[in-house]
Amino acid sequence: MKKQRYRCKACSMTFTDLTNTALYRTRHLNRWLKFIECMIEGYSLRKSAELIGNVSHVTLFYGRHKLLCSLKQIEISNFEGIVEMDETYFLYSEKGQRKIKDRKPRKRGGSAKKRGISNEQVCVLVARDRDKVTFSQTLGMGRLTKEQLDRAIGNKLSNENVLCTDAWRAFKTYASEKGMPIYQFKSDGKVRTKGLYHIQNVNNYHRRLKGWIQRFNGVATKYLNNYLAWFQVLEGIHHQRNEVTMNDMMIKGNLIPSVETYDTLRLSRFTI
Repeated sequence: MKKQRYRCKACSMTFTDLTNTALYRTRHLNRWLKFIECMIEGYSLRKSAELIGNVSHVTLFYGRHKLLCSLKQIEISNFEGIVEMDETYFLYSEKGQRKIKDRKPRKRGGSAKKRGISNEQVCVLVARDRDKVTFSQTLGMGRLTKEQLDRAIGNKLSNENVLCTDAWRAFKTYASEKGMPIYQFKSDGKVRTKGLYHIQNVNNYHRRLKGWIQRFNGVATKYLNNYLAWFQVLEGIHHQRNEVTMNDMMIKGNLIPSVETYDTLRLSRFTI
C-alpha cells in the first residue's frame, strides 16, 4: 500500500501519516485488524500467525508490544467517590533473556526461593472506583511504599475520595497525610464489608487478571506494564470482539506517539 510522504519545511525531514505510531514501517496494514481480532480472542502468537498467514510469530510479538506501548500511555480520568485500592504481586521474570545472571533459569515461570512477599516479587497496584475507572501499574520490587503510591497515583486522588484498601500500613499513612478517609480490611476475610465500603471489586479484578495472564506461561517483567494495559483494554470492551471494538483498539493504539522499534523493545530493561 502506497502512503503519502511529506517534508518538514523547518528541518527537511520526511514523514508519513504513520510516522511515530505503532503502524510505522508496517508492510501489510490490512493484516492489523485481523491481528487485533486475535489479540481480543487471546490466541497465541503462533496461532495468530497461522490465521493471518504469511507472517511470523516473531513479527507479531514485536507488533503487539509496539501497540501496547501506546495503549499503556492512555491517561485515565481522576477518580470519583469511593476508590478501592490493593496491590498484588508477580514473580520477577527475565523470560526471553539469553544470559541470566545470579540465578538459574526457571521453567514456565517457576517459583520464588523465599516465602511471602520479598524482593523477588514485583508489586502491581490496582485502583478502581465504582464507575470502573481503573489504574494498574508496576511500582517496584517487594512491598508497596507510600512514596511509590503517591508518585504513581497521587494526582488522580483528592481528599474528596474515600479509600478502601487492605490493612497494609502504607495505605493508612498515605491517606492520613492527604487527609482522606480510609476503610481498611484485613486479609483474614472475617470483615469483608462496612456498609458501602469494601475491596471486593478490586480483588475480583486481581483474580481475573491473574487468570488471564496464566495463558502466557510467565511474562517478562519488563513487558508486564504492557500486559496490564492490554487486560485493561479488554476489560473496558468486556472482552467482546466486533467491528466497533477492533476499530477502537486500532485507533487508540495509534493516536499516541510511539517510537518503539524491534531493538528498543528487545534491549529494554525493567526499571523501578
